[in-house]
Amino acid sequence: MSNIDFILEEKAADIGNFLVGRLLPFRQKRSIGPFVFIDHMGPACLADYENIDVPPHPHIGLSTLTYLFDGAMMHRDSIGTEIEIKPGAVNWMTGGKGVTHSERTPDYLRKQDKFLHGLQIWVALPKELEFMEPEFFHVEEKDIPSWESDGVSYKLIAGEAFGHQSGVPIYSPLYMIEIKTKEEKAIDIGPQLFGESGLYILEGEVENQGHAYGPKQILITKDAHLCSFTMKPNTTVYIFGGEPFPEERFIFWNFVATDKATIEKAKEDWQNHLFPKVINDDGYVPLPAPKTT
Repeated sequence: MSNIDFILEEKAADIGNFLVGRLLPFRQKRSIGPFVFIDHMGPACLADYENIDVPPHPHIGLSTLTYLFDGAMMHRDSIGTEIEIKPGAVNWMTGGKGVTHSERTPDYLRKQDKFLHGLQIWVALPKELEFMEPEFFHVEEKDIPSWESDGVSYKLIAGEAFGHQSGVPIYSPLYMIEIKTKEEKAIDIGPQLFGESGLYILEGEVENQGHAYGPKQILITKDAHLCSFTMKPNTTVYIFGGEPFPEERFIFWNFVATDKATIEKAKEDWQNHLFPKVINDDGYVPLPAPKTT
């Protein structure tokens, strides 16, 4: 990874009962391939009186990927989905022209101590699919491609790489890969990747050209084909990236679009309660006020 473009520390944001580490976007880099938003949730230990309650809120122009390491969340949406998100499974919701969903602690966990730890990711849709019908797909952990090579464990969470293809229905060329090592290993995966790529260190340490990088750091390369590094013992990293879109993406709150007018309409529709309702959940997250400088 000799052509590292950016090295960034994770920035934590307090959203109530736990911290969310914002990995993307940031000022110097608004996207990595089609990935426009990555949050690291937790790890957090919640007491018996603390629960995750994110009321119904909207999305347009993107797919969300939720991947938990620990804990559980109940997902409900306006498509009619009601499913418990558990560790190791991939939950992929495509907002398209507009979807509303909520995320809450499951009922059976609400009165006991609990953990929550995971990643939440947004992938922008291609311009021609921005207004597609909303969809939701759940892929069980056992159905996610995983393999070992030279003592290194790989898991293809989404996309296509290493001759494998995930069952997650992506809409543009991309990849999200988990790599785990128990012993020190030299990794050279550049030839297997394409487009732009980022490397997020969840735990352990990565070394490249005499420089060491630890947990909560994200490394972003200019060219995925030069993606080589050394993983120290007991290290877990996530590689994500793919082909960038030719058009700029505008983001306001949970709205992603190639046209600012599309975002303005979504803002008005949400304020006027014109988005579809979440089934079996009556909450509402107000539109946030515009940021002022």
